[in-house]
Amino acid sequence: MTTLSNLPSIFVPLVGLVFPAIAMVSLSLHVQKNKIV
Repeated sequence: MTTLSNLPSIFVPLVGLVFPAIAMVSLSLHVQKNKIV
């Protein structure tokens, strides 16, 4: 039960850091791919 109660404290910062990083990378790649100039 202790591991279950400790999981959110590990996953919340992980998701909070990894998800924006993936979003920014995919966004920058999308912009670079669609640039006309």
